[in-house]
Amino acid sequence: MLQTGVVDGFLQARYSFFSWRHCLAVPKKFALSFAMAGLTGILAQVCFRLPFTPVPVTGQVLGVLLSGVFCGGIFGSVSQIIYVGLGALGVPWFAGGTAGSTAVFLGPSGGYFIGFILAPLAVGSYTDRYISARTFFSQLKFMLLGVGIIYFFGVIGLSLAIKAGLWETLVKGVFPFILIDLLKASLSAGISSSVLPKAPYNGELDRSKYVR
Repeated sequence: MLQTGVVDGFLQARYSFFSWRHCLAVPKKFALSFAMAGLTGILAQVCFRLPFTPVPVTGQVLGVLLSGVFCGGIFGSVSQIIYVGLGALGVPWFAGGTAGSTAVFLGPSGGYFIGFILAPLAVGSYTDRYISARTFFSQLKFMLLGVGIIYFFGVIGLSLAIKAGLWETLVKGVFPFILIDLLKASLSAGISSSVLPKAPYNGELDRSKYVR
């Protein structure tokens, strides 16, 4: 009975959170976005560098992907605009405690920052729109889509920053990170599919197939 009560409490809590988040006034949604920006900044401090690439391995992609889940598509992107914008203004929460506009606009990670802003929009929009998108494998698909968006813009930015061709850019900006980003996507999907309610909270398009 105790175990059943704990499970029921968790299911109710996750439904209550997302229902609450959906109904938040815009200022409070900005506050939630700021919190996710802070989480991204914290995860960015989990950082180590490889000797053959200027792009570091960090934990920030985890925060980027989950911002789309916890904030929704639009405000997930807002959270990353806050993260990138404040970092450009000098808040030292980029990888390894770095900051500055040069890192954003001219550095080898500049394109990845653009991907950070767009990836939550894709993840969060589908997650909010379809209850069927909240299973582990559906979430994994969307998390991998988010990683692909980050890679796409990251490769463009890195190529311009280091003045390299496609192959060299892929060797320095994609290939070394694939395995660890697959792990991040899987971890993100595991977290999101566990906390997302399998019941409608915002007028989902497939809500008629589910009951609370």
